Amino acid sequence: MTRQSLFRMRMAGLLRKELRQILRDPSSIALAVVLPLVMLFLFGYGVSLDAEHVPLAMVLQDRAAPARELAARFEGSRYFDVRHAASLSEARRWLDQRKVEGIVCLQSDFAAHIQRQQAASVQVIVNGVDANRARLIQAYARGVLQQWGALRHARGEAAAVPAVTVVQRVWFNEGAVSRNFLVPGLIALIMTLIGTLLTALVVAREWERGTMEAILVTPLRRIDLLLGKLLPYFFLGMAGMGLSVALAVTLFQVPLRGSLSVLFVLSALFMLAALGLGLMISAAVRVQFVAAQISIVTGFLPAVFLSGLLFDLESTPLPIQIVSHVVPARYFVTIIHTLFMAGNVWSVLLPNALALLVMAVLFIALAYRNITKRLEAP
Repeated sequence: MTRQSLFRMRMAGLLRKELRQILRDPSSIALAVVLPLVMLFLFGYGVSLDAEHVPLAMVLQDRAAPARELAARFEGSRYFDVRHAASLSEARRWLDQRKVEGIVCLQSDFAAHIQRQQAASVQVIVNGVDANRARLIQAYARGVLQQWGALRHARGEAAAVPAVTVVQRVWFNEGAVSRNFLVPGLIALIMTLIGTLLTALVVAREWERGTMEAILVTPLRRIDLLLGKLLPYFFLGMAGMGLSVALAVTLFQVPLRGSLSVLFVLSALFMLAALGLGLMISAAVRVQFVAAQISIVTGFLPAVFLSGLLFDLESTPLPIQIVSHVVPARYFVTIIHTLFMAGNVWSVLLPNALALLVMAVLFIALAYRNITKRLEAP
């Protein structure tokens, strides 16, 4: 019997063993299938970086036509739910009680300034507890004011219009919908959790259950053990990724402008890097609980905070930016955002793909080094 035949027999037996172990372990199926569904629904429907239907108090100290027209513009905006307050003190009381998140006050001389082509002041008070949301509310209020002024100017009516008018155009995410940004990035988190956490347990589980001793007396080599642990979870993780992409495109209507084949190839690179990290941890630790904790700290949490999904890395301190370069999810989040919203931009895809390839090779090599056929730890 040739060496290739022996290798195929060893791999077939090991893969059958791993497949049965996966089917008998409900947690593996839950992590690969149920978890992506739960996370996609939670993030897709429950998490939004947009500020819509913001409760807003409107105080009209001037009841003239220009003031009423401006108030109507706020009422017609999808970003605000306007409540009229009798006085500024009442509106401030609502703000203190968190019944509203902002106040727009049109003072008594508002219409007079407009008629004289003078800049009329509009007081906007915003709850600044959440600084990002406060900035969004300010920007939306400024947009309503600019649209109202431009409309009056176009009709030939008195309005104080700035000398420079900004005409903005948003590329790649034209509607500025945060779901189109969050859902693709969430796929990176799901693949990190599946790849790192599942494989962080597989070798440690063999040691804890005592089955590793039986494996040690077989003619399996270290490369056989590595491939036997890697391949089943690679296909399981890619299946979870495919399910996530299908839901993102069909259920959440996220546009996929890049090539589907390119997405799967680059996702495979990232999955190999995540699996290599998990196997490296599992082979080195040999205790499932400790391996799971290390995988969360070194894999999942950096993918959440240091990948650029929730926080702009350019705004973080330089040491944090440097540390983020060793996080595989940083590169895959950039890749998946580019493929979903911009398309096959190779000047972005290739450098990040190369970084993932280097990390995959490095982690798998370290995992191979840590896998041993001896009872004592390496």
